[in-house]
Amino acid sequence: MEPRLLPPRNARHSGRNSGAAPITEEEGGEGGGGEEQQTRMSDDEEEIVVYKVYKERWFGLAGLMLMNIVISWGWLTYAPVSDSTQKWFELDSQSPVNWLSTVIFFTFGLCGLWIVLYTLNHHGVKPALMASSFLVLAGNWIRYGSAHRKSFGGVMFGQILIGFAQPFVLSAATHYSDLWFTSRGRISATALTSFANPFGAALGQLINPMLATSPEKIPDMTFWIAIIATVASLPWWFVKSRPPTPPCASAVEEKLGFKESLGVVFRNRGFLLVFVMFSVYLGFFNAMSSLLNQIMLPYGYTADEAGITGAILIVAGLLTAAIVSPINDRTHSYLLAIRTLVPVIALCYVALIFAPGTHTLAAPFAISALLGATSFSLLPLVLEWAVEQTHPAPPELTNVTLWVGGQLLGALFLITMNALKDKSDNDKMWKSLIFEAVVACVVAPLALMLGHSTNRRIEIDKVAAQRINA
Repeated sequence: MEPRLLPPRNARHSGRNSGAAPITEEEGGEGGGGEEQQTRMSDDEEEIVVYKVYKERWFGLAGLMLMNIVISWGWLTYAPVSDSTQKWFELDSQSPVNWLSTVIFFTFGLCGLWIVLYTLNHHGVKPALMASSFLVLAGNWIRYGSAHRKSFGGVMFGQILIGFAQPFVLSAATHYSDLWFTSRGRISATALTSFANPFGAALGQLINPMLATSPEKIPDMTFWIAIIATVASLPWWFVKSRPPTPPCASAVEEKLGFKESLGVVFRNRGFLLVFVMFSVYLGFFNAMSSLLNQIMLPYGYTADEAGITGAILIVAGLLTAAIVSPINDRTHSYLLAIRTLVPVIALCYVALIFAPGTHTLAAPFAISALLGATSFSLLPLVLEWAVEQTHPAPPELTNVTLWVGGQLLGALFLITMNALKDKSDNDKMWKSLIFEAVVACVVAPLALMLGHSTNRRIEIDKVAAQRINA
């Protein structure tokens, strides 16, 4: 079936057919100032659809990145300083501190699949992000007030509010890139938004131990994070929900209804395979990030060294993905990249079993760098590939589904890995790391089971380009 080209509202112009072929007024790369294309829709009367990308898309993307950073920073506020948190709140163990991270994953699953999908589908990205901003502000300042009063229950409540904010920003990534970017920039746009989430976690791993050098500093640390979150929440009041005209032909394609989309998505074999892989690897990444402090400290490492290890994980991922994502925007070699990256990620989890026991920084640093590089490169590829395979289902449906799977498994993995601590040997987590490695290796062969299939949005844009040039 040939893809349909539906002209957008406010972007149609009519005129008598002069017999001249349609022309491209201006054409530039995704990083340029704009791209406009015109195409004839009928032989008798020329109807022209203008496709254009706007510079202001970067402002919205920056706002989305900032929100991801502060929410992720909120998620890992207390994990990098778990010892000081336990002492400040006078807790019997660090298990309640772990629940501050775990609750974020569960709240994502509770509201992500329904509330976020409804908001994005019916009201657009701006109302969704404004709701997220409100929850971030409320959650952070409630945590600060509760930390001053040594109320662990109040901090948990604030953490839950931040957890409810997270699915709005994570799930908006592919929705936003589909609205504002062409196929030559979507992977990079989704990558920037998605990477902002673990980058916020890296900032938490690196900066929080510097802010909370003793238990008495926990309220001060919470205060400064609340200030940063407040500033980062402001840009969304000035961001548009959608561009005046679409960026390309596939962005105008009418999306399926929710019920019809469910059938398209969950009957797609490739999507189901990717869903399992994505959920497992994201779940382990989240669990390991939350427990990194507790993985390394029993072997004699300091909280600062664990924080640096977490920062290396993120920075190496950001640098590698900054190279890989633009390349894949041009080549669209999704399957080759997925089949290459997944086995390497599984092997990294195997190597992680032995890294803490070396009692050197070289092994944890090297494995974290490789794991970050491969995981960060894989994440936006999978998110965008899933949208390509299930188009014209709404992109937020696959995005939310993938993130919910990863967040829920992250919670279950975190609980399991915490329970597998070796109580007889200084709470070392070698059993937890073995569990992580075994599951990661069992899932890895699924990457080889992915078959070649059509990238539907890319094909639609190719058809439109051929019509323009005909």
